[in-house]
Amino acid sequence: MCKSRYRGFQEKATKTLTFTGGNPKMNKTELVAAIAEEAGLSKKDAEKALKAFTETVTKQLKKKDKVQLVGFGTFEVSKRAAREGRNPQTGATMKIPASLAPKFKAGKALKDAVNKK
Repeated sequence: MCKSRYRGFQEKATKTLTFTGGNPKMNKTELVAAIAEEAGLSKKDAEKALKAFTETVTKQLKKKDKVQLVGFGTFEVSKRAAREGRNPQTGATMKIPASLAPKFKAGKALKDAVNKK
């Protein structure tokens, strides 16, 4: 087995990754490079496509619309009610105002792909 560039993973000869601990993550630069390679685009075009995707999803969520990608998942906005919380440093109670929060719900195909052994 050879070590992958993601700490905590080991790459097997079958090109599957096995999690062995740690905190692996992919940053934007690595995501752009992966999209460019997968789609056969230049990195510049892949970055434009990613930026357009994130801006479009953001605009739709600001309008409180859903963005549904069948098989992948759904981006939507949910309401958080006002509530009381505690300051962890002082223990004093404080009011937390109502707010809107973006949510992502994974689709069946994505869940199945992640859980496939």
